[in-house]
Amino acid sequence: MKVSQALATRISCRAFRPDPVDERIVREIIDRARHAPSGGNLQPWHLYAVSGEPLARLLADVEATMADSPRGVPTQYDIYPKNLKEPYASRRFKCGEDLYATIGVARDDKPGRIRQFKRNFRLYGAPVALFAYIDRTMGPPQWSDVGMFLQSIMLVAREYGLHTCAQEAWAQFHPVIDAHLKPPADWMLFCGMALGVMDEDHPINGLRTERASVDEIATFLS
Repeated sequence: MKVSQALATRISCRAFRPDPVDERIVREIIDRARHAPSGGNLQPWHLYAVSGEPLARLLADVEATMADSPRGVPTQYDIYPKNLKEPYASRRFKCGEDLYATIGVARDDKPGRIRQFKRNFRLYGAPVALFAYIDRTMGPPQWSDVGMFLQSIMLVAREYGLHTCAQEAWAQFHPVIDAHLKPPADWMLFCGMALGVMDEDHPINGLRTERASVDEIATFLS
């Protein structure tokens, strides 16, 4: 598969089949993705790949926590700026509206939206969770390094016929995740990522978010 094909076919998959993914394949994907660029070769990331019974226990604990704290705890970083300006606010709003439209959940259907939100924390049915951590001492340039590493995982996964969904929502339950994974104190949870075989028949996976045109995002001087 060409890189351009991987980019064109990569989506945020929100419905997976239960098919298991062999640990050897997960290891190969991470092994290839570790060549992602990193300023000064710091490689300021650490990844936990969780599946099977350890994953089942983790998901059960998160679900139990949600009974008392449906939105978890305050995140250790701002997932979005507090005052999201245009055009970003409109893009985010439309993405959400288009997503819920694929599964017939109206804007005023609060229970339906809550049910879909909770599916985040079941990994949308994926059999593998990847939890990405970053050293707390790192700054914005190193956060961009972690992003490039995660994108590399998403693209290599396509080569294996797999799909992913990067989920910053896991940051809302970082105490539960930390209790299971036991990272060193100087590592902070950035996000989770679901990995598995996409359910091609689920309507939610038909969503293709709009992208700004080249002329909107680039200026050419020659």
